[in-house]
Amino acid sequence: MIVRRAFAVLLFAPCAFAPGPALAASQSIADLPDGGYALEANQSSITAQVMHLGVSFYTLRFDGFRATLAYDPAHPEAARVRATVDATSLDVGADYSGRFAQEFLAADKFPTVTFVSTRIEPGVGGHGTMTGDLTLRGVTRPVTFEVAFDGVGKGLFGGVLAGFTATTTIKRSEFGSDFLQNVVGDAVKIEIQAEFARK
Repeated sequence: MIVRRAFAVLLFAPCAFAPGPALAASQSIADLPDGGYALEANQSSITAQVMHLGVSFYTLRFDGFRATLAYDPAHPEAARVRATVDATSLDVGADYSGRFAQEFLAADKFPTVTFVSTRIEPGVGGHGTMTGDLTLRGVTRPVTFEVAFDGVGKGLFGGVLAGFTATTTIKRSEFGSDFLQNVVGDAVKIEIQAEFARK
């Protein structure tokens, strides 16, 4: 009975517990204010796709990561991004995720994947490219992401939020990953959905 009453209170209570109407946001990069930003990891994701047996793409994800963004609208090309990913947080949707983190990423020896941007090239309409040094399995190589600005607006509890989508494709063999070459493809398509909060 107590559980039923509690459920009824939550179901029919005033909307004080619910978020208000959607806050206005802008999809214009010109409205992105300057400053330092930190990744809202709970509102972001890093996923990757690899070819399985040459017939279909399989999606995996990472559950542990963080990143920072420094941005000056007067000099967008000077923006800087730094990111780290917990290699042990690889999630392939099965109970052997931990084993695959070791076999594919050598997570026991290299538990952290890092990316540091070195060049930003703004494009048209909030699109552009971001090149940087990706360090994976102890190997550092330049990687270029296609980046799209998704929007900027206010958070539910104040502050400024900004969203970006970044995509790239790498070859895992270039980072020393050759496990199950006859099963899993060499090309890894990476997609990042990033929401940043202004500090």
